[in-house]
Amino acid sequence: MTEKRAANETSAERREPQADAIDVAVIGAGPAGLTAGLYAARAGLDAVVFERIAPGGQLAQTEHMENYPGFPEGTGGFELAFSMKQQADRFGARNVGEEVTSVDFTQNPKLLTTAFGEYRAKSVIIATGARPRKLGLELEEELQGRGVSYCATCDGNFFRDKEVMVVGGGNTAVGDAIYLSRICKKVYLVHRRDKLRATAIYHKRLEDLPNIEFVWNAVPRKLIADEGKLAGVRLEMLKDGEVRDVEVSGLFVAVGTEPNTEFLAGALQLDETGYIAAGESGATDVPGVFAAGDVRTKFLRQVVTAVADGAVCAEEAAEYLAV
Repeated sequence: MTEKRAANETSAERREPQADAIDVAVIGAGPAGLTAGLYAARAGLDAVVFERIAPGGQLAQTEHMENYPGFPEGTGGFELAFSMKQQADRFGARNVGEEVTSVDFTQNPKLLTTAFGEYRAKSVIIATGARPRKLGLELEEELQGRGVSYCATCDGNFFRDKEVMVVGGGNTAVGDAIYLSRICKKVYLVHRRDKLRATAIYHKRLEDLPNIEFVWNAVPRKLIADEGKLAGVRLEMLKDGEVRDVEVSGLFVAVGTEPNTEFLAGALQLDETGYIAAGESGATDVPGVFAAGDVRTKFLRQVVTAVADGAVCAEEAAEYLAV
């Protein structure tokens, strides 16, 4: 443990933890959480991974990954996530299918609360990731699952041979558009700027797809419904203010993410955008609590960086417990 971290601990935080407390509690079972569980369990620590739904996080909803090292032809996101879980399980990481709804890091051991009970942990790794950001339009909530989606690979097949729209200009949006172009009649790709933010390799692929129409310098302003389902999207053209109504059966939103940190309720320091303030070591402002993956402040949010975070945080937690 570093001298700085030791200096930040109070005498209360140094009290002897309860004998039955978990060594390392990992909140979240995405790539970062599963890797943290693997490394902690492999180090001989009692590691428990909390996840309210199936493991994998956003990775499990990714149809195909081309840039994860070790797979020359790429790999499916669900398959990769399942393999990560199997590996963590093999080394003894335990899984609890409960969502952590609140925490108390002022106690030692730290207190985690779920809908089913309370758990004590000597150290905690938060790997709750991030969720898709919504457009904030009227009817967006009502039409989710009725034409509005945030996961093309999850819901795309419902719109086979229909016309759909993708909003966004990054890798996720372009990947969604490419995927949907294979099963949908037509795909409108709407971006608020005049060029994509996606990496260059995607641009060439888009050029070769005849059923994708680019709509530049435009933003959705209204969702049009018919009999409780999405029937179209009203766009504002930013250059001249013109309004354009586009008839589509599906709208796929890919405009960034928001961190899953609400359950912390002020327990940790967050940055100005709501992500946990933690550097490359994953250490937060609370000794013994670490943040890994998309939930922490970082430049690049990718599966490979989440996996690295999980490994680093597990090692940091082991060091913390050894003192």
